[in-house]
Order: sequence, then structure tokens, then C-alpha cells
Amino acid sequence: MKIAILGKPFQDDNLSFVQGLLDNLSNRQTEIIIAEPFYEYLHPRLQLPEGTQTFQRGDALLGVQFVLSIGGDGTLLDTVTYVGSAQIPILGIHTGRLGFLATITPDQITQALDALFKGHFVIEERSLIRVDTDPEAFGGINFGLNEFSILKRDTSSMIVVHTYIDGEYLNSYWADGLIVATPTGSTGYSLSCGGPVMLPQTNNFIIAPVCPHNLNVRPLIVSDRSVISFEIEGRSNQFLLSLDSRSVAVDAGIQIAVRRENFTVRLVKLNHVNFLSTLRSKLNWGLDRRNPSGIPV
Repeated sequence: MKIAILGKPFQDDNLSFVQGLLDNLSNRQTEIIIAEPFYEYLHPRLQLPEGTQTFQRGDALLGVQFVLSIGGDGTLLDTVTYVGSAQIPILGIHTGRLGFLATITPDQITQALDALFKGHFVIEERSLIRVDTDPEAFGGINFGLNEFSILKRDTSSMIVVHTYIDGEYLNSYWADGLIVATPTGSTGYSLSCGGPVMLPQTNNFIIAPVCPHNLNVRPLIVSDRSVISFEIEGRSNQFLLSLDSRSVAVDAGIQIAVRRENFTVRLVKLNHVNFLSTLRSKLNWGLDRRNPSGIPV
């Protein structure tokens, strides 16, 4: 089996875990390739298996059967940009803080690898959002798993985002910005702006204003088969576009349209992990000081 590994610098107390992961894979006769920036971080700190290769963003990842993302949800979002349209299944290993997407903890890694090699897992497909701009804003990596945002660049006055759905005028949002979130992104930035939580299989986008001036403006759910386009105006001549963890400053005249990407992200889910259990765990649903167990009585 051939496995690719991506990650970001982490606390030293995770070094032994990562060394154990690499040793475990090596003992299983696994061909390992590591993203070059992560390899450069690991090389002086760990004993890497003999023959370990590296890869860069944009490489084809030929023959890779799984990708391991070591870190938090932000690391997994970055991993998605490496995999792209290849749609190689990704297993998120959680060494970060929240862990909505990276759900496997270090103490579960042996069990997770056993399941991976035995085929005891399911593949969960997640839709992506695609952003087309003129001029090009994101250097060709114009897809994301969580959300696309239009934001004011500084602390000055609010901006106005004129929004259209399939060419028909929807609304002019007077706000600090506007978010278009996927079902996966519904538990992220959109949630903090009052947006709903959507199940991953839902074929919709959420349009959510950030700090709107008109308090009767609320998040809106639209079909992800729609094309949503925008015109931006404000006192500043530059605004900020954000696609997952990537941000870029753009001029006011930029043309922007978002739609559903024509490929998906494939996440490896073990049998004991599902979206609903993650919701209950991460958002503390059902917890009450009068009933710490969360079990109905």
C-alpha cells in the first residue's frame, strides 16, 4: 500500500506519536511519501523510514491509496488542496483543537490503521465550493471545503455586497461581509454568524451576512446547483476574499461567481465515527449540569 502524509508543525509531546505512526506504517510494508514542507520539519526530529519520498502541491500522487492528514481541521482543509480532483480518500488524525473533520485521536491510531488495511471503514463524500473570479484571485486553487467569504479589509465602514442567484437579483447586503458555506462549512464561520447546521449530504449552500446593518436580514439556504454572483462596493477600493484558510486582497471591480465544484472530497470514516456523534461531542449537545451523562432519563 502507498500512503501520503501531510501535516504542520506541532507540539513536541506529539513527536512520539508521529514516530510511532511512521514505524507502524513501515512495519506494514507501506510505501510512504510526505509533503515536502512537513518532511523538512520532521527530518531533523524523527527517524524517518528508509526510502521515504516527498511530494509537492500539484503533484499527481500516482498510486497513492490514502492520504493521512495530521493536525486539526485547518490542516485537513490544506490537505484538500493537495489532493484536488484526484479524490484520494483522506483520513484526518486530530492533534489540534476542535476536530470536526479530523476525528481520529492519537490513541486511536493503531485501531484506525487496522481498519484502514482491513477495509473496515466507509467513505463519506463532501461537496466543494468553486470560486471563479476575473482576474484570477486564488492562483488556480479555486475550490474549498468549508466556505467562501467576502470581507471588508480594514476597520472602516461596512461594505455592500450585491448578490445574484442564477442571474436574478437577490439582495444588497450592508454588512462587514458575506459568507457562502457548504454543508461541511455550516459548523464553521457560518455557524458563528447565525447560520444553520446542515448534514453533509445536503445539496445546498448557506448565504450568511457577517454583522449585517439590517437586523431583519438572516442566513438563507439555496441549492448548490445555483450560480451565485456578486458585485462589491464600499468606501475602500480593496476588499478581502477568503476561501477556507486562504485570503487575498482584491480590487472593487473584480467579477466573482461561486458554484458547486464538479468533484468531491472523500473522507475516511471509521465505524464508530459519524457526523451526528461529532456534533454532540464538539458542540456539547445534550449536556446539562443536572445530567452530566447526557443520557435521557
